[in-house]
Amino acid sequence: MNKISIIGAGMTGATTAHWLAEREFADIVLVDVVEGMPQGKALDLLEAMPIIGKDAEIVGSNDYAATKGSDIVIITAGIARKPGMSRDDLLKTNAGIVGTAALESLKYSPDTIIIVLTNPLDTMAYLTMKKTGLPRERVIGQAGILDSARMRAFVALETGVSVENIDCYVLGGHGDEMVPLTRHSNIAGVPLRDYLPADKLEAIVNRTRKGGGEIVNLLKTGSAYYAPAAACAQMAEAILKDKNLIVPCAAYMQGEYGLNDMYFGVPVMLGAGGMKKIVEYNLDDDEKAMFNKSADSVKETHEALKNVVEL
Repeated sequence: MNKISIIGAGMTGATTAHWLAEREFADIVLVDVVEGMPQGKALDLLEAMPIIGKDAEIVGSNDYAATKGSDIVIITAGIARKPGMSRDDLLKTNAGIVGTAALESLKYSPDTIIIVLTNPLDTMAYLTMKKTGLPRERVIGQAGILDSARMRAFVALETGVSVENIDCYVLGGHGDEMVPLTRHSNIAGVPLRDYLPADKLEAIVNRTRKGGGEIVNLLKTGSAYYAPAAACAQMAEAILKDKNLIVPCAAYMQGEYGLNDMYFGVPVMLGAGGMKKIVEYNLDDDEKAMFNKSADSVKETHEALKNVVEL
């Protein structure tokens, strides 16, 4: 059986374990600094396995030694931005948490592939690659699957069409400057631009960009976890089953789309070994403008990271 370790057993980490356990293709380790919490959640989930008829081993620990031999490590650990906290404060705190998680995990699983979920996403993936020295194929950020899924859900709500017939592609940084590609997105092969009136499509694009914020505003005391966790599980499955699945992920850029030395949301083929290749779309002038604006925003956060952390 494959082994997946999830660092951070909060709502997102525990829900990722739940989605993975249901799929029954890996044993799972939940790691968290809070004593008893990962152990309790892991035991609860383990006790659900007889009910759903799945044979996954699930353990919780406060010690990274439990992660030894992991095929994949998923990092969800980090704090959410609190009122009065500057972006640089958040960056510095989460950089410390993610950096430690990455290095400790690598110590026990030198051949692992790391999926990063902690925000600011693109920048935390960049930090993970730089801190561990791993090749870019083995450090991937989860964001584009989530953003694209949100867009697909909103299109389904608007049109009444099954989500299975809806393909949406959202690239760029994970934030308000993300790039929903309406020209490449479609309903059963019909471009969204042809299926929906311009005003309805624009409303969907705007809601997609603010999708995370919408949930935060509703929950008041937390952020999304079901969909981000499901996206992590999909990535892990694609890698371990060598699916060659093409999905939007945060990947390290080496000239693709004209970008270098940064993590950015692009279509990526996932399979054995992690990222197999980056797929490049032909972008029109409007898409390029959005893409570059998003890239500039991500670069700013990368630069801010370099000011608060030594890489």
